[in-house]
Amino acid sequence: MKRDIVKNTGVVSLGTNISRTLGLVRDIVIANFFGTGSAASAFVVAFTLPNLLRDTVGEGAANAAFVPVLTEKKEHDTPERFWATVNNIFSLLLAVLTVLTVLGIVLAPLLVKMIAPGFVKEAGAMELAVRLTRVMFPFILFMGITAFFMGVLNTLRHFWVPAFSSTLLNIVMIASALLLCPTMGAMGLALGVLAGGLVQVIAHLPVMARKGFRYRWDFSVSDPALKKIGTLLVPRVLGSTVYQVNVLIDRLLASLFWIVGTGGIPALYYSYRLIQYPIGIFSTALATAVLPVMSQQAVKKDIDALRATVSFSIRSIMLIMIPASAGLMLLGRPIIRIIFERGEFSDYSTTITYHALIYFAIGLFAYGGIRILAICFYAMHDTKTPVKVAARSLIVNTIFNLALMWPLKIGGLALATSIAAFYNFSQLYMILKKRLGGMDEARLKASFIKTVLAVIPMCVLCFAAEKTVFSHIHEWSTALNALLLAVVALAGAGLYAAMAFALKMEEARELLRWILKRP
Repeated sequence: MKRDIVKNTGVVSLGTNISRTLGLVRDIVIANFFGTGSAASAFVVAFTLPNLLRDTVGEGAANAAFVPVLTEKKEHDTPERFWATVNNIFSLLLAVLTVLTVLGIVLAPLLVKMIAPGFVKEAGAMELAVRLTRVMFPFILFMGITAFFMGVLNTLRHFWVPAFSSTLLNIVMIASALLLCPTMGAMGLALGVLAGGLVQVIAHLPVMARKGFRYRWDFSVSDPALKKIGTLLVPRVLGSTVYQVNVLIDRLLASLFWIVGTGGIPALYYSYRLIQYPIGIFSTALATAVLPVMSQQAVKKDIDALRATVSFSIRSIMLIMIPASAGLMLLGRPIIRIIFERGEFSDYSTTITYHALIYFAIGLFAYGGIRILAICFYAMHDTKTPVKVAARSLIVNTIFNLALMWPLKIGGLALATSIAAFYNFSQLYMILKKRLGGMDEARLKASFIKTVLAVIPMCVLCFAAEKTVFSHIHEWSTALNALLLAVVALAGAGLYAAMAFALKMEEARELLRWILKRP
C-alpha cells in the first residue's frame, strides 16, 4: 500500500514539479512586465474569479465527490455502466459550467466591485479588471472539463496525463506573455489563460478515448450514482465556497491600499505562489495519490488500513513541509530578489512580498495537512464535516484579518491565513481521531520531534548564509546569486536528509526505497 502511494505520489509530484517550475517562470515574466503595479492588481483580481469558481465546481468537486463514487462504481459494476455514469455526470457538469460562464461575463462589473472595492479609487484598474474578467471567464468551462477528466483517470489509477497536462497551461501563458504583452499589455495574459485552458482539455481526450470514454449527451436523473454525487457535491461546493470567500476577503482587504499599502494584491499573489510550490509538488500530489487508496479502504470498511494511510500521509507531510517552511522564512528575501526583482518589480515589491511570505510560510504544514485530512473525510463520503470546520475557520480568519492588518499591514493578512489553517487542521484532526478510534499518536509525535531535530542544522546554515553570503546580493550577477542560492539550498537539504536518516525516520526510508526501487 505504502509503495503504491509513494509511487503514484512520485508520478503526480514529478508532473506537478514541472508545472510549478513553469508556473514560476510564468510569474517571473508577469512580474517583469507588471511588477506590483495597477495592471498586475487588475490581472490578479480578474483571474481570481474564474480560478475560484474552477475550484468550487471543478477540481474540488472531482476530488470530493467524483473519485469516491466512481471508485465504488468501478469496484461493483460493469464497465458499460461505469462509462454510462461518467457520461451522465459530464453532461450535467457541462451544462452547469456553461451557465456559470455566461453569468460571469454578464455580471463582470459587479463581481469586480465586490472582490476589489479599493479599485473604486482607481478607475483605470477597475475598467481593466472588468475587461480581463470577461475575456478569462470561459476558463472555468475548460478547467471544469479538465478537472472532471482528471477525476475519471485518477479513479482508473492513471496519473500521468493529469499530472503533466497542467504544464501546458503555463507554457501557453508564458508564450502569450512574451509575444503579446509588449503590445497588448495584460490582455495578452488573459488570452493566454483562455488558450491554455482549451489546450488542457484537448490533451486529455486521447487517453480518455483509449480508456473507453465515448461521449454522448445522456442525462438521466435516475442514475443512483448521480444522486450520490449530488449528495456529496452540495456540501463540498459549500465547503469550497467557504474557502473561496476566505480568499475573496483577503483580496478585498488587500485592495484597501490606504491601510495595507500599495501593491498588496500582487504581493499576496506572488508570495502565495511561492508557498504553493512545495504544496503543489508534494501535498497536492500526495493527496491525489491517496484519495483512490482511501476510497477503496473506506468501501471495504478496512479502518485499520485507513488509519495507517492517514498516519503515513501526515508524517510524510511533516517530513517535507516543516523544512520547506523554515527554508522559505530564512531565505525568502534572496529567493524573491533572485526570482522576481527585475523590470517593473522593484526593491519595494520585494519588501512587501517577503513580508507576506514570512507569515504565509508559518502555516505551510497546516495547509498540506488539511488536504490529507479532508481527503479522508471525502473517501468516507462525508463532505459535511470539512464544510462546518471550514466555516468556523473563515470566521477565525476574518477576525484575525481585521485585527492584524493594521499593525502588520499585508503581513497581517498572511498571518491570519496561517492561524486559520492551524485551527482548521486541529479541528479536522480531533474529529477524525474520534471517528477512526485513534490516529497512531505515538508515531506522529515521534515523527514530529525527529523532524524538528533534523531541521535545526539546516536552519543554522540558512540563517548564516542569509546574513553573510546574501548580504552582498546586489553586488553580484543574477546568475552567481542563483548559483549560490542553489548551493545553500542543496547543502541545507543534504544536512536535513542526513539528520533524518541518522534519526531513523521511517518516512525518509520509505521514500528512498522507492527511489532506489528496492523491494
